[in-house]
Amino acid sequence: MTLAPPEAAKKLKLSGQIYRRAAAALLAVQLFLVLLARGPAAGPAKCDHGPAAGPNKCDHGRVFVYDLPPALNRDLVAGCAHLSPFGSRCAALSNHGFGPPAHDLARAVPPALLPAWFATDQFSAELIFHRRMLSSRCRTHDPTRAAAFFVPFYGGLALGQFLWTNATAADRDRHARLLLDWLRAQPAWARSGGLDHFLVLGRISWDFRRAADSGWGSSLLTMPAMANATRLLIERNPWDGMDVAVPYPTGFHPRSGADVAAWQAFVLQRRRRTLFAFAGGPRAAVKDDFRGVLMRVCGAAGGACRSVGCAPERCGGGAAVALFLDAGFCLQPRGDSFTRRSVFDCMVAGAIPVFFWRRSVERQYEWFLPEEVGEFSVFVDAGMVRNGSVDVGAVLGGIGEERARKMREKVVGLLPRIVYALPEEGLGTEEGDAFDVALAGVLRRFRDQRRLWAPAPS
Repeated sequence: MTLAPPEAAKKLKLSGQIYRRAAAALLAVQLFLVLLARGPAAGPAKCDHGPAAGPNKCDHGRVFVYDLPPALNRDLVAGCAHLSPFGSRCAALSNHGFGPPAHDLARAVPPALLPAWFATDQFSAELIFHRRMLSSRCRTHDPTRAAAFFVPFYGGLALGQFLWTNATAADRDRHARLLLDWLRAQPAWARSGGLDHFLVLGRISWDFRRAADSGWGSSLLTMPAMANATRLLIERNPWDGMDVAVPYPTGFHPRSGADVAAWQAFVLQRRRRTLFAFAGGPRAAVKDDFRGVLMRVCGAAGGACRSVGCAPERCGGGAAVALFLDAGFCLQPRGDSFTRRSVFDCMVAGAIPVFFWRRSVERQYEWFLPEEVGEFSVFVDAGMVRNGSVDVGAVLGGIGEERARKMREKVVGLLPRIVYALPEEGLGTEEGDAFDVALAGVLRRFRDQRRLWAPAPS
């Protein structure tokens, strides 16, 4: 659902059309450059919506998992005490990346489902995907039979130890260059230039796109050798067709399809005592901080809104989930970038997300969420909220019970596609979980590339 006056709606529609055309043009240029460099055997496939085959099927091929030098993954986990300037990361990386059990949710979730809840770190996707790939039924140990090659590089962990420090550009790129030097020596990489290779990076795309030595992050994704590889990230660059966004890890890791069904029933039947909620906090150092605006909006709404201040010990997942379980809607401003983990905490709790920037959801999680975002979310323009021309509470209250019920049912129906199962073999269901959807999408993408650029019959 979108709120805007007629004039604003026309501008939004026009800007959206311009945005989509520009993105398409940039992707076409990228495709042309790949073709120019590689000839008719190369070219990226576009992201589309949802796998064509069941996630547990391997109809589109099998995956070879590289055994990388330990310095690029296992050694990083072993050195977890030194991966962040803010303290040890060992608890966050424990239990294969799921983290410790979420005992703080004991009063909020049904006892039978508490073992499926963990204090999972938002940057843990690299470990979660690697574990699942090693046990995937689509894995092959024979590289000559592989349709795809998985590169289990823990690039986010490697980079994190150098952020917020005085590390040099060479320090921040060290592991990326080690990886590329190793890949260049692999026959499959040399044969395809990386077009049938994929990796998972547990941070946002912008952390790996440093343009100058003095800039932020690593330059991994701007290195020419990485241009053809598919990258799964928790936030993609909408203008790069080789980026694919996957859901942020949340704290819910179901043990079976029965866990999923039980949780869905629980959140659908849950009595929502507040109209909307907000988990976040104002940032005094940020000019015109919109989070501060939403805190004031929530405060002015009285009993219709509850909020949790985002001190690290209070917004690590459990407090936010408990808050969202009691709310009909959850306010989702942009985070440090356009997306935030809180969106998925909100949806897992059965609340309906309210976005204030279209880029927070559009052209992001295309394999996991419906193309029509109005089916499961509400959009309210941030500028209109800031200038006081829109009352968020009035907008949400005006949606009506029937419309809200249908939207909540849509949110809850998406749940299997946005959570990562606890067992290494997955849920064992036809639909699978977020990992299964991602793997099916990668294999379908590579199949389409092979069909598109196969030599014409003579």
